[in-house]
Formats: sequence, structure tokens, C-alpha cells
Amino acid sequence: MPPLPYDPKLYARFVENLKSIINQPASATPNIRDVTLADLKPLALQTGLHTKNGSYCWRSAVSSRMAAKTVFLGSPDVWVPKPTDVHRGIVEAAPEELHKVLHLMRTMPFVRLKRRMCDNSDFNPACTLYVSVQDPKNYRIAYGWGNTMADPDKGKPGPQFTMIHIPEEHSLRMQILSMPEYDLNMALGTDYLGEDKKGFLRQGMYRADLKGMLGLHSGTKTVTVRDAKDGKLRTYGVFMFGLTATGKSTWSCHQLGLDHKKGEGTTVVQDDIVFLRSDGSAYGTEQGFYVKTDVDKVEQEAMYNALSDKTALLENLMVEADGTVNFLDERLGENGRGVIRRDRLMVRQGRRTVNIAAKSIDLPPLEVLDGLVFAFITRRNTILPPAQELTPEQAVLAYLWGESTHSFATVPAKAGESARIVGTDDFIVGGQGRKVNRFHEMIMTLVDRYPEKIKFFQYNTGGVGEIIETTTDGGQLKKKLVRKVTRIPIPLMSAIQRGDLRGTNRYEVGKLGTGELVSCAEGDLTPYDPSRFYSQEEIARYATELVDGRRKFTEQIAEQGLDPRVKKLAEDSFRLAAKKAMVQGAAVGKAGGDFAAAAPGVPTVVEAKGAARPPQPGTSPVFGVQTSKWITPWVPKTRPPRSGGVRGA
Repeated sequence: MPPLPYDPKLYARFVENLKSIINQPASATPNIRDVTLADLKPLALQTGLHTKNGSYCWRSAVSSRMAAKTVFLGSPDVWVPKPTDVHRGIVEAAPEELHKVLHLMRTMPFVRLKRRMCDNSDFNPACTLYVSVQDPKNYRIAYGWGNTMADPDKGKPGPQFTMIHIPEEHSLRMQILSMPEYDLNMALGTDYLGEDKKGFLRQGMYRADLKGMLGLHSGTKTVTVRDAKDGKLRTYGVFMFGLTATGKSTWSCHQLGLDHKKGEGTTVVQDDIVFLRSDGSAYGTEQGFYVKTDVDKVEQEAMYNALSDKTALLENLMVEADGTVNFLDERLGENGRGVIRRDRLMVRQGRRTVNIAAKSIDLPPLEVLDGLVFAFITRRNTILPPAQELTPEQAVLAYLWGESTHSFATVPAKAGESARIVGTDDFIVGGQGRKVNRFHEMIMTLVDRYPEKIKFFQYNTGGVGEIIETTTDGGQLKKKLVRKVTRIPIPLMSAIQRGDLRGTNRYEVGKLGTGELVSCAEGDLTPYDPSRFYSQEEIARYATELVDGRRKFTEQIAEQGLDPRVKKLAEDSFRLAAKKAMVQGAAVGKAGGDFAAAAPGVPTVVEAKGAARPPQPGTSPVFGVQTSKWITPWVPKTRPPRSGGVRGA
């Protein structure tokens, strides 16, 4: 593909022209109205639906971010590394679109809301949002975003960020234009509040990185537990990484079944974006959280209570005729969201109801904690164990690969395939290699300074046993769910994380060279043993496909400036996994047979005709494993129930 027609000089002229508009006195721009949250509240509530809880709910025409239509305009340092045809079209049309933005900023009605990101001594971006309100429903965009940020404070230093949001642009020209080097972002043709949230936070991560910090797509919390060895209370800082829909917010706010009577407990710090510092601390960014709303009253108590409070600002949820909110009914959409207040994260402890939000939005430095835990959440449905203990080097690779799996509920055409995003962070500006390099540098420095105080884990919030049949018919790929995943229930995952912090779990080196969980003091792992679902040959095949995908992804990131030392860590892990696989293959007498066919590059597509192993009655056409006619048929647009609660019908 030929280079995209970027025009940095034109972008610079656009910014200067824009400043000449927005920096004028209010009297010179009568179409732009300065507002506060108090001004916006009655305007926003007029278009919302009042619920039984006393909260309000809105519906947006667009219910997810337009990541595929986001481009970065500026110098080569910020360009999208692997542009698509869609990116090309947006960049080619950018000069005309930017000219239109200038015209609209002079003529359309806008509200201007000023808020603040962060709350610390040296990095507090001042954020100014312009939202066009020709459509009065757009007031709720500014009001919702404003409730995630703090009041302006001229006494707190930080850069100046600007975002322009024009939902009224035609949907055929829907796009996100980001100019990171000018601290400017524009969302056009979409009315999704998440574009404003992520636009500012992405800019914050970009600037934090330039200041020597590292922006992370991670929740943070502190957890106090009694150590199993000496019974003493210890407090750990925890980072929770995870792609969307893997459970990052859930586990950032979960109490883990700890015993508050013995002094144990969790305090929530942040749930989405933080800035890691060299001392192991992390600056928080938000005062209010913008969370997914598919929560269970029993297993996600704090989030459920915050979302059920009258202060919650909800969007794209099922609200019944009598005002009842059904968080688990996703028939009208699967990305329900809500802005919640941290001081409404309440849980029941004995006869008391207590708030579990930390007083500060910042995670304290490592020197004042008993330890630090980096936890990477993935969601895979085949052979990955519920938990893995990682070395520092393996943690760097977990950050590099940022893994999860597409599901039938999210992307049916890619169901069962791996999803990989560096750092589980799809808000990286420019080449992704530099983010991995910086994470590697910071982690290794922290481990050298505090060798006994940092732990690394990967948690699989998916499950085991899934079988997806992929066939080709007339050149078209078709997928069929043959066997549903056996999900890791929330109570078990809670017990696992609790055991890791208390020191009661036991790990052994497994098939991928990581420590695989083999014993959990308060949970039964037996039902989630992959050998109960697959033969050893099939397990080896899945492992080989996983490693092959990691190898290909590593090569892609290597082209974006990945440090050769990190690439070598990845290559060493591939060799170790291959060595263990060969030992496993020999153990089952298949080293030269079936396992040899599972070498890197083995196709995952099974031809509809002429399959190597014709299916037998009552078996899967993919792997030949026993199935049952009593397997519940898969129903589109539904999700499996969670233990402890019932989803809407």
C-alpha cells in the first residue's frame, strides 16, 4: 500500500485557525456557551428516561467506539502503524473535513465544559470539551463525561487538552481525528460518550509517556490480607490489565471474599487508565468510572450498588415500562454503560454498608506497600489454566501479547480466534514497540530495586472445553459452536486471587513454561482440567496454535521498534514451549505421529469435504471427542449465566 497522504503543514495551519476561534473572548463567539455541570444537569435530564432507582438512562445511536475509524494526524511518530483502506480514505478527506470543522465551530451551537484529569502535584491535564448541541440530546454527552472528571483547579499544573465532539456530522463521514502533538481530538458523526472519555485519556497517556511515566490500560486497587505463613496483615498494590469484556472493572472492584473481621479487605483506586511511575506508584485519572453494566447483584456487589444508585448516569440499557432497570438483559445491545461515582461503591460487611473506594485516586509507591502485583486478565475458552504465575520476563511478554479471544457474542465471524493488543491497550499512539520497551525497562528496574516485593499473574476469566467447528463451503468460512465453554465461576476466580495474595496457592511449571495453578486452598480446580475435555494430542495442538499466533504477533510488533532483547525473550519462550510439547508428545507415544502434524503453522480450518478424520456418530467433526444430543443449542446474542445470579431472559 502506498504511503498515506498526510499533510503536517496543513494540520499546523488548522490548529492555528482553530485557536483563533476558541481563544477569543466569549462575546466574540456567541455560539459557544460556557457551562458547568450544574448548568448541564437539567438540560441533560430532559432527554433521559427516569428509572425506578431515581437514575436516568439515555440511548445513543452509536453504542461503541469507532477504533477502526480513528486516525492520528501529525508527524510520522504518531501515524497508525498498519493503516487500512478506511484509514486511507479518512486521511485523504481530512483537509476538507478540517475546513468544515472550522466553519461549524463558528456557526453551530456548542457548549464548552472545563474539567480536570488526575489529582496530584505535577501532572493534571486541564480538559476542555466542546459539544455541538443542535440536537438537545447531546447535552447528556458533556454531562456524562464531566462526571468522570474533577473540578478545574488552576493551582494544579498540567497540559491543556481540547476535544471537539460534533455528533450531527453525517454517519457516512463518521470518524475520529486525533492530533496528539497538538493535544487535540475530534469525534465526528458519533454520539457515543466513550469517545470523549477515551479521547482525553488517550491524550493523557501520550503526554504521560513523554514525561517518563507509562500510561496503562489497567485498573488499580489495594488489597490487605493475612499472610498464610505468619498470620500478619500485608497490603498489596494491584494492577489489573485486561481487554474490554474480560473483567478488568469487575476485578478492580471485587472484594475477593476476604474476611473483613480479620482486617482483610479491598479498596478500589481506579478501573481503567493509570500512569505508572518509576517508584511503582500510579497516578489515577478519573473521579467517576464509566463501566459496563452487565453486572450481577451477588457477585459484583459494589458495581451493582453504584449502578443502582440514583446518581448513576446510564446508557443503552433495558428499562422496562415501569422504570425497572434490567442490567443483564442485553437483547437491545451488549455494551450498556454507566457513569458511577466512586463513593457509591458500597458493599455489605456484617450489619454495616461501607464504601470501598480509596480516599485517593493514586496508587501509593512500592516502598510504603508490602508488595505489588501485576495481574493480566485474559479470556480464553480451551486449554489455558485459570491462573498462571509469571516471571518478570514472562510478564513483559504478557504485556506484549495482550491476549484474549473473540466470542460469538462479540465478533461471531472471529469466534474462537485470538485477539491480541499490546498492553491490552488499543489507545496507543504511533508504534507499539516503544510501549513494550518502556514497560520492560520499568518492570526490570522495579524488580532490581525490590526483588522480593513484586509478583506477576495471569488470570483466565474464560474457561475450558469449548469446541468451535470451522469449515469452508464454497470458499466461505463458517463457524459452529459444537461444545460450549465450561466457565470459570466468579467465586472460584475470587478464591484463586485470594489465595495468591495470602500465599496458599501452589504452582508447577506447565506446558507453556509458566507456572500453572495446580492447587487452590479454597477452590476445586478438578472440573477445569483440560484433559477432561480434550486428548493430549488435542491439547498439544491448541498449545501449538497459541504459540504460533504469539510468534506472528511478535514479528508484527518487532517492525514497530520492539527492543531486540524483548524479541529474544519471546523467542526463548517459544523454544521452551516447543521443548515441553515434544516431551508431552513423546509421553503419549505421538511424537512422530499426530503431534508432528501440530507443528507451527498447522491450519485451523477444517475443510467441509475430505476431512482427514471423518466424524463418527455422536462425536465432534473437529476433534472426534464425544458429544451429546443434550447439549443446549447456542442462541445468538446471549451470554452464559454467571454463578450467583440470573441473567435476563
